[in-house]
Amino acid sequence: MSPTATLAEASARVAEQAWTQPADFAVAPDRALAPQPHMPAPVPAKVTIEVAAGARLAEIQLEWRDLLARAEAPNVFMHPVLIALSACYPGTRSVALLAWRDQAGGPQLVGVWAFVVGRAPRSVIPISVLAAPTFAHAYLSTPAIDRDALDETLHAMIDCIANEPGLPKIIALDAMREDGATMQALDRVLASRNSAPCMLRRSSRPMLASKLDGKQYMEKALSGSSRKKLRQHRRRLAEKGVLESKIISEPETVAAALEDFLSLEVAGWKGRKGTALLCNPADATFAREMVAALASHGDAWIHALYLDGRPAGMQIVLRAGTTAFTWKTAYDEALQDFSPGMLLLEDYTGALLADPRIACVDSCSYDDSSFMAAWGERQAMAELWFDARRGGSVAFAHISRLQDAYLRLRAQVKAAYRAGRRR
Repeated sequence: MSPTATLAEASARVAEQAWTQPADFAVAPDRALAPQPHMPAPVPAKVTIEVAAGARLAEIQLEWRDLLARAEAPNVFMHPVLIALSACYPGTRSVALLAWRDQAGGPQLVGVWAFVVGRAPRSVIPISVLAAPTFAHAYLSTPAIDRDALDETLHAMIDCIANEPGLPKIIALDAMREDGATMQALDRVLASRNSAPCMLRRSSRPMLASKLDGKQYMEKALSGSSRKKLRQHRRRLAEKGVLESKIISEPETVAAALEDFLSLEVAGWKGRKGTALLCNPADATFAREMVAALASHGDAWIHALYLDGRPAGMQIVLRAGTTAFTWKTAYDEALQDFSPGMLLLEDYTGALLADPRIACVDSCSYDDSSFMAAWGERQAMAELWFDARRGGSVAFAHISRLQDAYLRLRAQVKAAYRAGRRR
């Protein structure tokens, strides 16, 4: 019997003992952890929470853009349009928590946190959770919350989840930024609720945040020999034809360039592996709708390196407020000896640093193993679960330990497999 099967059977037994409702763990009153005597009283409601989906999300575009100017952590993957586009995936149920605060001029949006209802990523445990981000090609779970209302908004959001009958009570955050004020506020809020999170994995990924210009930055990021090699690659590639670096930002031209990107991506290793966007009709539809919606507001564009009018490398960039996200990249593998991906990185690094709208760029990388590790800055990331209920529950303690054990075993098996491949 495989280790994965053993863990799956164990998780099923735990779920059978502790699970009484299909949407979540429901623990009998005599098994619940009692609140600690010193637990503070519930925070007075300063914000109200709306559970929204579908058409409602399309109505708050102006409020969302206003929130981005105040958000501590702008997150394009919490954009209301992107949440609504989860309908591209049949059978997917997404929900968004909208936090509103009364102001003299009327209600003001102070927070958006979106989840998909279903099994947690990389889990064999047969339970339903609230997972963020809401779709497979999203790379950040952090809610977009007004920097001056972090604690009260998180309190209200988590209380809403705890009290809403139709929502699971376990929250699974796959990629939460750990080094920001929003995570610090979440730690405070959970401590005050006596609901300790289960930290499953920590990592870091490249980001771009510098006052240097592109030339100065690359001189600092790469060794002299690496820069010399890139200059040689660029010169040799230009000898093959007309080499042009372009930024495509007009909505109509972005749509056409996206089709070039999709074709380029599926022709490479992602296509052979079956992970290219065109390999899944729902992914392709989502990408087209998302990029078109964001490009119409100037929040999506494509950097491209062309050789005789044909794309050698392409990078899709998304933006939320002052934060950009390098979402997807592809290159022509027939030209891989000329490092088209690195040449393009050199080009868009300079362009992003020169863009006055952008304060920092999230690489959307899973870790430091990609070519984007050339960027010198890092942001700490965390994968964690927590229980929305005050005081937590025995069931959550059991199931989070089981998930932690499964992920550790999974990592050991992958490491052993890679070691065997190297041998």
